[in-house]
Amino acid sequence: MRDIAGSQDARMLTGDLLAWYDRHAREMPWRTGPAARASGEQPDPYRVWLSEVMLQQTTVAAVRDYFLRFTLRWPDVAALASARDEDVMAEWAGLGYYARARNLLKCAREVAARGGFPGSRDGLLTLPGIGPYTASAVAAIAYDEPATVVDGNVERVMSRLFEVETPLPAAKPELVRLAETLTPALRPGDYAQAVMDLGATICTPRSPACGICPWIDPCRARASGTAASLPRKAPKAGKPTREGTVWLLRTPRGWLIERRAAKGLLGGMNGLPGDGWDRPGAPETAPADAPWAFAGEVRHTFTHFHLILRVMTAEAEANPTRGELIPTAEFSPDSLPTVFRKAFDLGLSALSSR
Repeated sequence: MRDIAGSQDARMLTGDLLAWYDRHAREMPWRTGPAARASGEQPDPYRVWLSEVMLQQTTVAAVRDYFLRFTLRWPDVAALASARDEDVMAEWAGLGYYARARNLLKCAREVAARGGFPGSRDGLLTLPGIGPYTASAVAAIAYDEPATVVDGNVERVMSRLFEVETPLPAAKPELVRLAETLTPALRPGDYAQAVMDLGATICTPRSPACGICPWIDPCRARASGTAASLPRKAPKAGKPTREGTVWLLRTPRGWLIERRAAKGLLGGMNGLPGDGWDRPGAPETAPADAPWAFAGEVRHTFTHFHLILRVMTAEAEANPTRGELIPTAEFSPDSLPTVFRKAFDLGLSALSSR
């Protein structure tokens, strides 16, 4: 059995980690730190929820500025619920995984209709777009419910602490069970953040800093010298590569931009007219009769495939067959998802050099 010997051992482990967290907690714009919580300040469930959604598949460094802009523009869930879809999608551009932004709006509107966030994990799970991980994180961090929060950092810490050699993803159920044995009844929100901080700053994927870890003594992988090799991961299948074309048209009336369908890849976002590399049955011809020129290729990787995208450009008066001409003064390239921003930048450089 990999379980710790008993509840007293668990209390010692969590106590050591919380003492470390009290000294070394990372400062984040969405976090209520341990000193503030000890003085009675309560976390804002809106900020906790928003940060957790943004942090999925994304780093803290990448999220920080987005979070600050979002909360400045929409400081509470009611404000976000009343926002226009296109405004939220434009602010989200560059964060990736755009279905999160669509679900964010659905959830905000449901929360606003209910008059606030449910105060429990079970209640949170009834909201659209909130799954087991996010429900556990918000319940623990915002409401101090002893819910077990397991992200990639926590998986790594548990796999090393208990020396779990089963490869991921098969090891996930065991890692969750082991994490549950340590989740305390007191300060579960601080504890959840402490484990994540431990994984992010000390028990890192490469070259873990075992010498300064608060769990150096009980860590089985450190004792056996296997920490750097854990968690093990099953080999990933190779991603296929798709190819496609997008057209960048500048006219005296503005740029040609196409609003994507609400559902599907990059749903609801602004984009450049393309040839259906992501949407079977989409038009495969240029969106206007214009003197098109090849500007080059951009490469981008999505969750399930790699993409090589040919960029065609033209500058002329034209009558597009699809999309909408956005006046140059009203168009911001920052509203484009990353793949289209790459194509726009390449095309703009080509147009400027002619």
